[in-house]
Amino acid sequence: MEKNIRLKGLDFHFTDSGEGDRTIVLMHGWGCDHTTLASIERTALQCGYRVVNVDFPGFGKSQEPSDVWGVEEYTALIEELVSTLGIERPVLLGHSFGGRVGILYASRHPEVDKLILVDAAGIKPRRSLGYYRKVYTFKFIKHMMYLLYGREKAEKKLDARRAKAGSSDYAGASPMMRRILSKVVNEDLTYALPSVKAPTLLIWGENDTATPLADAKKMERLIPDAGLVSYPGCGHYSFLDNPGGFAAVLKSFLK
Repeated sequence: MEKNIRLKGLDFHFTDSGEGDRTIVLMHGWGCDHTTLASIERTALQCGYRVVNVDFPGFGKSQEPSDVWGVEEYTALIEELVSTLGIERPVLLGHSFGGRVGILYASRHPEVDKLILVDAAGIKPRRSLGYYRKVYTFKFIKHMMYLLYGREKAEKKLDARRAKAGSSDYAGASPMMRRILSKVVNEDLTYALPSVKAPTLLIWGENDTATPLADAKKMERLIPDAGLVSYPGCGHYSFLDNPGGFAAVLKSFLK
């Protein structure tokens, strides 16, 4: 069932299906919405769970934030959702960006029953010297454009420049969501991993280039009660690349 409520001053959309005693919250990746996790939702329903499948603000049918959010704000929204729905011991599943929110939430809430991280983000990648040269060059250009054009006009020009230089996720986003993406991708949640007390399942595609398998191994090492399952030949959407294997592992963990 599709639902809309007001959270953090925004119109927030999610689906709420099933009537199980246990509830799993599904959190999609960047550039996606709740429909991306439809196959996972079906598997969870087969396991007897109530399934809450969200559209993060700025995606799907949820309203875009009016200022620059980070992982903190997205996590606070899910905390408010869980409280509003009266969910006492949630199971959290996060794919890619949704994994960031799952990590931060679970690190703060020992009552989380289980955590499932699917090709999850959260480990800040190592950057080359060339990367930092580009970053500081851009900051210098930004400063000069503010002086020449003023803040509002300069930001419009900078957004066009970012879109040309950025990823497809970045290019396809609105100006506000581009700024949010720039913020969240640089947030390193390594510090939060040892505070995750919930039993944690890591599911990964071994050919994932967006969040490489090395990230999963680091998460497995730092989360106290974690296990990793990886699939050869699968990429960043391992649950779509190997739906049968993914469903079997998820069912085993949920039951």
